[in-house]
Amino acid sequence: MSNDRNYGANQIQVLEGLEPVRVRPGMYIGSTGPKGLHHMVQEIVDNSVDEALAEICDTIEVFINEDGSVTVVDNGSGIPVETHPKTGKSTVETVLTVLHAGGKFDNNAYKVSGGLHGVGLSVVNALSKYLEVIIKRDGKLYKQTYEKGNPTSELEEIGCSEGHGTTITFYPDDTIFEETDFNFVTLEHKYRETAFLNKGLAINVEDKREGQEKRVEFCFEGGIKEFVHYLNKHRSAIQPSVIYCDVSKTECEVEIAMQYTDSYTENVHTFVNNINTIEGGTHLSGFKSALTRVVNDYANKNNFLKDNEKNLSGEDIREGLTAVISVKVPDPQFEGQTKAKLGSSEVRGAVDSALSEALTAFLEENPKEAKVIIDKSLSSARARDAARKARDLTRRKSVLESSTLPGKLSDCAEKDASQCEVYLVEGDSAGGSAKQGRDRRTQAILPLKGKIMNIEKARLDKVLSSDEIKAMITAFGCGIGDEFDSSKLRYHKIVIMTDADVDGAHIRTLILTFLYRYMKPLITEGYVYIAQPPLYKVQKGKIMRYAYSDEELSQILDEIGRSGYSIQRYKGLGEMNPDQLWETTMNPEHRILLRVEIQDEIADEVADEIFVKLMGDKVQPRREFIEENAKYVRNLDF
Repeated sequence: MSNDRNYGANQIQVLEGLEPVRVRPGMYIGSTGPKGLHHMVQEIVDNSVDEALAEICDTIEVFINEDGSVTVVDNGSGIPVETHPKTGKSTVETVLTVLHAGGKFDNNAYKVSGGLHGVGLSVVNALSKYLEVIIKRDGKLYKQTYEKGNPTSELEEIGCSEGHGTTITFYPDDTIFEETDFNFVTLEHKYRETAFLNKGLAINVEDKREGQEKRVEFCFEGGIKEFVHYLNKHRSAIQPSVIYCDVSKTECEVEIAMQYTDSYTENVHTFVNNINTIEGGTHLSGFKSALTRVVNDYANKNNFLKDNEKNLSGEDIREGLTAVISVKVPDPQFEGQTKAKLGSSEVRGAVDSALSEALTAFLEENPKEAKVIIDKSLSSARARDAARKARDLTRRKSVLESSTLPGKLSDCAEKDASQCEVYLVEGDSAGGSAKQGRDRRTQAILPLKGKIMNIEKARLDKVLSSDEIKAMITAFGCGIGDEFDSSKLRYHKIVIMTDADVDGAHIRTLILTFLYRYMKPLITEGYVYIAQPPLYKVQKGKIMRYAYSDEELSQILDEIGRSGYSIQRYKGLGEMNPDQLWETTMNPEHRILLRVEIQDEIADEVADEIFVKLMGDKVQPRREFIEENAKYVRNLDF
């Protein structure tokens, strides 16, 4: 028997310089997929934004070049070029080749900074097939090039310059990244947000690739006040003005903008040094506590609450609220590695104090708007009480109490949730075929009758009056809203299986809207899927094939010959025999399932905008969406 533990010093690897980045890129940029690819751009832009925060830079340009590389240009101070006393290399080469080399470890160079660890430029360099840096500084122009993190030239002075700043061009290493095709829309959304958070900073994004040419320019003198207007562009505001405060405290700078709408969901975004803290943190806690306290104090002082009514809950007060909270902190402490949640305790008090003062003054000075806000909160409280009673009817007491499950659900035999899946099927006809064709051990079927309620236009009490929605809540077993608990989920695959027509697409959107608004973790944790039934059945003699797209249909016809064949277009799942539905759409060995994902905070913002646009009260945004996207329609039933 060999002793595998008998190893010596020669088995210990020592990775030097930027080697650790190339060996484990995910540790530094999150992934080697699209998210990590676009994070490369963000690392460079973050440095430029830090220059803007230090009031050195006022313009940033981002270009996707013809060859697929990216160039970021700023008019900041320019990376220093003199020899670094510790490394003996130029400062430019030091920050591009040494991890944790930067100006962000004290508050001398930058008072506040989005990049905390000094790894940004060196990581981008390490993961780039090619990188070029050009610096304008002290009237001179400098240039240096790199490949896979290693310099291929010395830093050289190549001429004179007017102005100052840094230009970095990089091409990601295609041996590391799954794909190297940058998405213009992703960059557009990210840098629109960054421009909102830094009033007066101009950020321009341009795509120079052939056939994809496009340019957008962002500069918002109103900062996050304009951000709130942008977020509410498809909602109807119930107060004309945006409540705003900008306060510099000893601990940090606090900036808040907020406005109420007639919607039934809250839409609060939090940022620390331009980082989107999607899990909130101490700044969000300070905001919530101040908002709840100040509104209740005003409501009690002005006799808005009846004798039998308790103080308004924070949830009631935040109904329909759109808010942006942006704090600038010299040395922020985050919980975890992802910077998704702020942990700095002093920020809570700073935000609480800033909002308390500003909101108290606003309510006192604007009694009409104050009344509108409190009336909406009271309506929410009364509806929530009704919803609480209705919710008791949908709550499952135990997985073993099968009598609590909806009668229309055909459950599966397996009790291990990780092995179970439930199909949400449109109508009894398709439900019948699915029930007969399924694997009864692991696959449950829940038929839904017609189109479910559009929850974007209803409060929770009305939502819970819908039999179809109650059936879904009961079947899933994990609760909704603030009672949601994914550990109680009875199926780890929730598969939306609707007809391949306009009505089917509408039903799918209604279901997704409900899940996004009231059971969002089902989507963010990867439990929701969309089934892909075939569009066509092609038969020629004894040959029978299924096509899932027009392109695949054409390919099949090329293979079997374009004569003597018949085509059946499936408009509904009920047109399929149980064995056909199983083989094409439900058999794990052959089926195609699309997982519904929200990959990052930008995607989440876009998702929120799309649901409001498509399912909200305003008609014009919906019409514009249809006009913009009509050219992409592939299957439309008349």
